[in-house]
Amino acid sequence: MKKLKHIRWGIIGCGNVAEVKSGPAFDKANNSSLVAVMRRNANKAKDYALRHGVQNWYSDADALINDPDVDAVYVATPPDSHAFYTKKIIECGKPVYVEKPMAHSYQECLEMINVSEKYSIPLYVAYYRRSLSYFLKVKELLDSHAIGKPRSFSIHLYLPPRNEDLDRMNPHWRVKSDIAGAGYFYDMGSHQVDLIDFFFGPISWTKGVSTNQAGLYEVEDMVAAMFGYDSGLTGIGQWIFTTHQSAKTDLFEIVGSEGKISFSSFEFTPIILKNTNGEQLFDLKPPQHIQQPMIQSVVNDLIHHEFVADNSRAAARTSKIMDVILGRYDA
Repeated sequence: MKKLKHIRWGIIGCGNVAEVKSGPAFDKANNSSLVAVMRRNANKAKDYALRHGVQNWYSDADALINDPDVDAVYVATPPDSHAFYTKKIIECGKPVYVEKPMAHSYQECLEMINVSEKYSIPLYVAYYRRSLSYFLKVKELLDSHAIGKPRSFSIHLYLPPRNEDLDRMNPHWRVKSDIAGAGYFYDMGSHQVDLIDFFFGPISWTKGVSTNQAGLYEVEDMVAAMFGYDSGLTGIGQWIFTTHQSAKTDLFEIVGSEGKISFSSFEFTPIILKNTNGEQLFDLKPPQHIQQPMIQSVVNDLIHHEFVADNSRAAARTSKIMDVILGRYDA
């Protein structure tokens, strides 16, 4: 891969996630710019380009991948095409930043890593919470032993159905297993499983059960899991996506030998630290473009090799854990 001083990005799949969360960040990051976008609907691709000041737009992915002005590509399509596009882009000699979950299955993640290593081309996965000050603060508290030795952790995510979930004749792609891999657990729970890996390292073992309780769509709407480490650290998680609004919960807690840390995974409520010194609150809000810190880290890695950003193996571990919980992979 050639050495670069400035990364010119292309996006495959300039849909909702690229509007605010990620797309503008490619221009706002240092030594980075967004020069091309692609969407199968040509009118929507052109509209995105005009609204965001992007010079080139395409309705054909191959045209963007082979554009000589594009140095690296962000894949923001649904998971069923992540492996397909990643292989094409890397074989063209260009680095890839792909949305989470990394792929449609753990097996596809391994295929992506293999092609990355074969061509020595970097592959990054958008588990951007690892780069946000909010979760870095939790990691700092753990690493400084603010709660002593971690003993256990728990995750509770209870959400009411989305409006689109009520349309049984036209379900959203996020609840179509052939596109998303599974349901909202694969989409949202992947961030939380990745955070477990970020905070404590690779998970040693996991067990889980999943079911469809409300019958709004075909995939699971409830998941429960146990996690364990050889050190003795254990954890539990429960995800329900068909609760009443009054039961809505987003809580991640870590209990240690000398205290407890409580925080949220998606709401960015103040982090609460309780230990022998009393109670402390840390109110850290995400940036406007929530992926910008991660994108900056990827750019820095591509230019200066400053960041150990090859998080593809950690991302694959997350997919493996989810597949084991859902009974899709026998560890």
